[in-house]
Amino acid sequence: MEVTEVSYRIIADLLEARTGQQLTEGRRWRIGTALSGIFRERGITNIDQLVCLLADNSNGLLAQDVVEALLNNETYFYRDRIMFELLSQRVLPDLAAKRAETKRLSIWSAGCSTGQEALTLAMLFADNPSLWKGWTIDIVGTDISQKAINAAQRGCYTQFEIQRGLGVTQMLRHFNETQRGWEPSADLRKMVRFKQRNILEPAGNIQRFDLVLCRNVLLYFDTARRSLAFDRIAEAMRDDGWLMIGAGETAVGRTELFQSVERHQGLYQRAPASLMSETGENGAYPARRKHAG
Repeated sequence: MEVTEVSYRIIADLLEARTGQQLTEGRRWRIGTALSGIFRERGITNIDQLVCLLADNSNGLLAQDVVEALLNNETYFYRDRIMFELLSQRVLPDLAAKRAETKRLSIWSAGCSTGQEALTLAMLFADNPSLWKGWTIDIVGTDISQKAINAAQRGCYTQFEIQRGLGVTQMLRHFNETQRGWEPSADLRKMVRFKQRNILEPAGNIQRFDLVLCRNVLLYFDTARRSLAFDRIAEAMRDDGWLMIGAGETAVGRTELFQSVERHQGLYQRAPASLMSETGENGAYPARRKHAG
């Protein structure tokens, strides 16, 4: 479906205004496919007609539907399995030692989409019961898409979705087949909760996390918003916590708040210099600098 330059710019501006994400030229080809469902539901025949309807301020729901459709909610269980092996072998043992006294861990899955990443994290704990016996594990999945969060909260996956990344043994161990579809076990559900949130929003009084996963999210932001996202993540982390981003993303040269972990692509910890300059004696963060966007 042909997209004129004017229509492309209007739709791209709408997405950026609502989410902070950029609809780059490289993603322009997705517009027609992503919006095809809206066209069928509303009897719209082309992009220009859609843009005219968006210009009507009374169509706020249409604008929200367009934004939701353009968001990339691609996900599956154990996506980039090597990254979860890294968590199991390096990060979680470190946190188990650091938090041995409290036996509590808080984890943030930012850009969690329909919940598979958060549930994969829960499986890492469920598969090692001897290490995590008596622990309180709190995994919070957030996403800017309310539609994706609604699906994550329902926690019901099709045969196709459940087979993406999971072997038969894992399916049967951690999920129950029902008339609605495959649902996570009670052991997984008690560790995971979901809520709608934009990662660019201030952290406020939210809990501080021991581990943050923000994979394949930052690549959709421009330089200023990417820097702001790193700020928000740092605000929400404990000083000795861990950050994991996507294999195709980097914090090097993008922020001074994090330093890479040698020989482990995508894995970061807070930079000591940033801790000294950004926290007072009581460890509290002062007001942060403002960013464009």
